[in-house]
Amino acid sequence: MSADPAVTNPDLYTVVFENERVRVLRYRDRPGDATSPHGHPDSVMITLSSFTRRLAAGDQQVELALEAGQVRWLSAQEHAGQNIGGTETHAIFVELKESASVVSTGTALGPQA
Repeated sequence: MSADPAVTNPDLYTVVFENERVRVLRYRDRPGDATSPHGHPDSVMITLSSFTRRLAAGDQQVELALEAGQVRWLSAQEHAGQNIGGTETHAIFVELKESASVVSTGTALGPQA
């Protein structure tokens, strides 16, 4: 796994809870803000605001618009992101510390429903 987002982007990611099984991060940014490349383990993302972002990993790039109140699965991934919309991003990530019992192939970039 690549760099810890709470270390690479401490002004945007805050650890709000952690135990031996999960770590919970709060993410907040403003339009135009961007993150350094970082990694997430398998996680659940809860959107607290509506926002538009661009995520990039290697030669893969995706733009996504999410509404407030969505709950999405985020497969383990490494990426960098940028707020390309006109609103602040506010989200919670519940990162799982346990390994997945089934390894998936062809993991998509960004959150999945």
